[in-house]
Amino acid sequence: MKKIRIDLKKTDKKIIGLIADYLNMEKVIAYPTDTIYGLGSRADSKKAIKKIFKIKQRKSDKPVLMLVGSVSMAKKYCRINKGQEAYMKKKWPGPFTFILESKGNLPKELGGKTDSLAMRLSKNDFILKIVKKIKVPLVSTSLNISGRENLVDLADIEKYFKDQPDLVLDAGRIKGKPSTLIDLRDAGNIKILRK
Repeated sequence: MKKIRIDLKKTDKKIIGLIADYLNMEKVIAYPTDTIYGLGSRADSKKAIKKIFKIKQRKSDKPVLMLVGSVSMAKKYCRINKGQEAYMKKKWPGPFTFILESKGNLPKELGGKTDSLAMRLSKNDFILKIVKKIKVPLVSTSLNISGRENLVDLADIEKYFKDQPDLVLDAGRIKGKPSTLIDLRDAGNIKILRK
């Protein structure tokens, strides 16, 4: 495991390039988001997604969310009609995750036992730079062992996980809360699943 201290206000091309290199080699990263620390990988890498589940000691039937770089990137992987898109554009970018019907062109593991995907467009410049660099959604699931509290400080990350991420990006203490989760599969019956 490689650990790097980063300043979210000054993320240069070199750091973004290094992160992209790890992701493109199907590695798993621990990184800061605009809400909480996350575990991430390329959303099109079955190998890396399986490693995330192993690190988290999480059942593979539980879905994970992804961060996209734009609404058009979300449309590449999900069925989104005009009503859904209009609603999304009111909330994005921001801490809102939408459950949408999958087009089936990403690994099934992302949706658990469902035919849907959970997508979020972050307003965090650091995240957007990574997603734009790798050109696919970035898996983003909370940095913890399933069922436990999220890690807010990465000082002792080595002791916390038995199986470890390949790259850890430490931006100091982050004590946020997970995004609002909205089921948008039926635009006529929008359900807020987590506030």
